[in-house]
Amino acid sequence: MHPKDSKKTMSPVATGQSGIHPIVSQVHVDALPVTSILSHRGITINVDHEVNEDEAMILAMGYKQELKREFSLWTVFSVSFSMLGLLPSIAATFDYQQLVIGMSPVPWLVAMVFITTVALSMAEVASAFPCSAGTPYVVSQLAPPRYKSYLTWFTCWTNWLCQITAAPSVCYSCASLILALYSFTDGNYTPSNGHVYGLATGIQVFCGFICSLPAKWAGRVSSVGAFCNIIFLTIVFIMILAGNKRMELNEGVTTKYNPNGVAWSLYNQAEWPQGISFLISFMGVIWAMSGYDSPFHLAEECAHAAVNVPRAIVLTSSIGGLVGFVFMIAIAYTVVNLDEISADPQGLGQPFVTYLTQIIEKKLVLAATSFTVVSSFSMAQSCLLAASRVTYAYSRDGLFPGSNIWKRVSPLTQTPIWAVVINVILGQLLLLLLFAGDVAIGATFSVGGISGFISFTMPTLLKITCARNTFKPGPWNLGRFSEPVGWLSVGFITLMIPILCFPTVRGKDLNPKEMNWTVLVYFGSILIVSIWFLVDAHKWYQGPKSNIDEADIVYDDDRESGDKFDKFDKVQIIDASETNSQDHEKC
Repeated sequence: MHPKDSKKTMSPVATGQSGIHPIVSQVHVDALPVTSILSHRGITINVDHEVNEDEAMILAMGYKQELKREFSLWTVFSVSFSMLGLLPSIAATFDYQQLVIGMSPVPWLVAMVFITTVALSMAEVASAFPCSAGTPYVVSQLAPPRYKSYLTWFTCWTNWLCQITAAPSVCYSCASLILALYSFTDGNYTPSNGHVYGLATGIQVFCGFICSLPAKWAGRVSSVGAFCNIIFLTIVFIMILAGNKRMELNEGVTTKYNPNGVAWSLYNQAEWPQGISFLISFMGVIWAMSGYDSPFHLAEECAHAAVNVPRAIVLTSSIGGLVGFVFMIAIAYTVVNLDEISADPQGLGQPFVTYLTQIIEKKLVLAATSFTVVSSFSMAQSCLLAASRVTYAYSRDGLFPGSNIWKRVSPLTQTPIWAVVINVILGQLLLLLLFAGDVAIGATFSVGGISGFISFTMPTLLKITCARNTFKPGPWNLGRFSEPVGWLSVGFITLMIPILCFPTVRGKDLNPKEMNWTVLVYFGSILIVSIWFLVDAHKWYQGPKSNIDEADIVYDDDRESGDKFDKFDKVQIIDASETNSQDHEKC
């Protein structure tokens, strides 16, 4: 960062084939508090403009500043909170929690505590490595050299599976809610798969258009979405409590609210012992709470990323968890009959809407579901925004076929439009599984929880084991609590990986329709990409690679790190005319 009173001159310096550029700043990689793909090589990067601390950090990590930093703490929090989409997420996962273990908010509370440990550990590594590549970049720097390439490859594909399925699954949920609303108003209408697919397509394409806008405009849409999520969640919460007419709408109900013993009780509807069913119900919380990682992938568009990104991650996890818990309490005290919700007598296909019909009047059901639809759209847009940035970052490292296309940044909008396009196309292909039945579409989207958790936890596992003595924490860190919190998060994920693969039935009742196909979809996909790595990709994939022009890099082993650096010890201030000939020779 340049002190304002520093003298800067712009004398032209030859830089090989890239032409003539004036050196205004030099970033000395080893002087920054980060371990990167350029570290420990005596590298100085010549820059033809003034750089601030954010750009200095991303340059030291090996990447050009290609995206415009127009996101603030509030913006990245808005995107991640919109991705949580608590109202539509709770609605979409009603059958993962309430219809497994009952109405009690206890599973949400317990799961929230452990999910927060995962978020805290992720926030710590995000502060140390604030780049859009996210967890794979961290893995590449913390993994043992012998296994670095494969572990980075594995983490990339695992995280990408989580990201690529998020937006289409939310679009599918949003479309299903809209059509359930129509079905509720017209008893003669039954939505077909074609109707759901067409509506989900329209939602996803429109979200893709928003995500292709300049970051400032996309950020504003996400901010409005986050505001709407909070307002609508509050309104529906008030509707559930103040508009509660369950005594009038249901015969035999004599109290306005369930007594404490009922509201906090567990009602095991699965065929597993109650302890296993309790853990299975965490799937609903995990899916509803997913999205707190998105600030990590927006780090290169965020100002003061090393601090604001981890803060956004922690705010999303903690505020989202607490608000969701309060909302679950409202459901627990008002729900009438879970067996009836499971039976779906009106054929709505949406347990949350069926729940609403038990406790509030028709006009309020319409309003509450409409608010849920709007929140769901905002969630879909935020999911696609984060996923497109992940695709861009991984393409920059050459992970995918066609990476040279998907990594392009539009000079007009300064956003990765082609990454948005390929995400929308892949999302449409996934949505085609609607026509193969509920088992196929459900199996595809169920990988989000397990793949996300594994990719989130890989850096934490490496940080507290083989890299415990080499990890350099960023400005936001957990201090002495880093290892205890890390071990809690790793232990929780280790427990949940097999649990997330359990079906809700067993024995003679287990059939292809009731099977949990997560184990096949996720581990089958990972097996395929692992074979690809062993057969071919190991020859060319080495993990993150710099996209900085070689002509702008000076290898200087003679000068001591920190010599002639400013008070921040990060970006060197030089008079280019004094070093013109020397830098020309080294370039």
